[in-house]
Amino acid sequence: MWQSIGFTLLLLLGHTLIRRLIHKSLMTLGQSKQVSESRVIYVEHVFHFLLGCATLLVLVGLWGLDFSRLVVLASSFFAVLGVAMVAQWSILSNITASITIFFAFPYRIGDRIRILDKDDSVTGVITEIGLFYVRVRDDNGDLVTYPANLILQKPVRRLEGKVADPLQPE
Repeated sequence: MWQSIGFTLLLLLGHTLIRRLIHKSLMTLGQSKQVSESRVIYVEHVFHFLLGCATLLVLVGLWGLDFSRLVVLASSFFAVLGVAMVAQWSILSNITASITIFFAFPYRIGDRIRILDKDDSVTGVITEIGLFYVRVRDDNGDLVTYPANLILQKPVRRLEGKVADPLQPE
C-alpha cells in the first residue's frame, strides 16, 4: 500500500510538472504566432483535459481497479466521440477545428481576408478567433460569425493590407 501511495504522489507531481510544461510551451508558441492569450487558454484547457484523463487511467491501473469495466466505459466514450467528430455541425468538431486553427491557420486578427464560398463569399477583417468560430467584419460593417470547422473547409484568401483597428469597419 505504501508503494502505491508513493507512486501516486510521484504521478501527481509528474502531472503538475507536465501541466506547467504545457502552459509554458503553448504560451511561447502563442506569442511567437501572435495569437491572443484567450485562444492559448482554450487550447491549453483541451490539453489539460487529455492529460487529466491519462493521469486518471494510470491511477486506476496503479490502484488495481477493475479494468474490464473501465475499458467498456472508455470504448463507449470514444465511440461517441468519434461519431461527434464526424458530425459536421457538432460542438466537438468546432473545438477540434479551433485547435487546428491555433496551430496551422496562417491568418491573424486584423488580417483582411476573403472566404471563398460558391454562393455567399465573405470579405472583411478578422476581428476574433474563438473556440467555435471566426468573426469577420465585412465591408458593410456587419459582423459575420463563421464556424471554425467550415473555415477549414473553404478556401481563404488574404487580401493586401492590414487594418489598424479590426473592430472598426473600414
